[in-house]
Amino acid sequence: MSRRTFSLKKNEKNKVLVALLMLLLWRISSAALHAEQSLSPVQASNVDATVEMEMNREHVVGIAVGIIRNDDIVYLKGYGLADRENNIPVTTDTMFRWASCTKPLTAIAALQLAEKGRLDLDADVRRYVPEFPDKGVTITARELLCHESGIVHYSNGKVIVTRRRYDAPHPFADPVMALDTFKESPLLFRPGERFSYSSYGYILLSAVIERAGRETFAAQIVDRIARPLGMTTLQPDYEWVNIPNRAVGYQFESGSVVRSTDTDTSWKWGAGGYISDIRDFAVFAKALLEDKLVDEETQTEMWTPQKTLDGRLAKIGALDYGLGFEIQVGRTGQLIKVCHDGAQEKTRTRLVIYPGLRNGVVVMTNCEWVDPGIFSTLIYRALQKE
Repeated sequence: MSRRTFSLKKNEKNKVLVALLMLLLWRISSAALHAEQSLSPVQASNVDATVEMEMNREHVVGIAVGIIRNDDIVYLKGYGLADRENNIPVTTDTMFRWASCTKPLTAIAALQLAEKGRLDLDADVRRYVPEFPDKGVTITARELLCHESGIVHYSNGKVIVTRRRYDAPHPFADPVMALDTFKESPLLFRPGERFSYSSYGYILLSAVIERAGRETFAAQIVDRIARPLGMTTLQPDYEWVNIPNRAVGYQFESGSVVRSTDTDTSWKWGAGGYISDIRDFAVFAKALLEDKLVDEETQTEMWTPQKTLDGRLAKIGALDYGLGFEIQVGRTGQLIKVCHDGAQEKTRTRLVIYPGLRNGVVVMTNCEWVDPGIFSTLIYRALQKE
């Protein structure tokens, strides 16, 4: 063996040793970083004790929580049962319906199109979806986003369903076809006159998004939200599709916990038709904190309280309403809290973030009688204890 050959092999060995050392250092630093971004054992124990105590108090079957601190997901955990009858536990892989927490997804998709100049938020929605009947007034995407369109909700006015035959087995999976569930209904008021929450309005908005984006609504959610963020489980909650790890839902009737219905929600997927695990729900919340989904100007507008034509704030309970989000603004005008709740057969959900603190909590449960806001509040309190 020549001295040159020996020298080359020695250099190669040195390179391998250096590479192994670099890998080891990377793993050590990565583990240290992870430790810094995780809850302390005391905090984790406090959260667990708090969640389990409230579960016992409310007779909760199953729940999952996610915690974001300093823009990082630091805790994901499932508690209780995803399927009580078969004794299947809730894990971080359990799939829960988002219910109306889908609306922020839809809002983001609409605002992304507006940024690209493909959707005019202040144009008549019939420019994009002429299948929606002329109501004699202009309804805009902005009014749909902030629930000022005058479109009926489930029980606050007369809902007229279009009756006709369909060739497809699940026609309302197409948001334009889903307009048949309400499009003939009279408006409750002239658009812009007042705030009135409407899931039907978000069905129309999803149809507008599909036409303006020139791609199916579902594909746009994947291409511009789920895939860029690494959300691997977010998908439409088709009841006719076998979705692994899907939670069973429960109702509370006459003092007893009973299994809920498997009601199909595909007809309103832009308003409340998506499903995912707790990780993807937390990833979405984290992306909102990190300003990853829309630009700064759009986000400011999205989280600004909207007003009616006479200058009144759009409000849902004690909170103001922006474009797809519930918000709380302080006395000096600073943004304090951004949130949304979901309520539907088989689920109750909550997403709440504090942009100024870079923190947030997400909650998903398979029990229809539970207020997830109680859990998010108690979790925040538990995190303050050391």
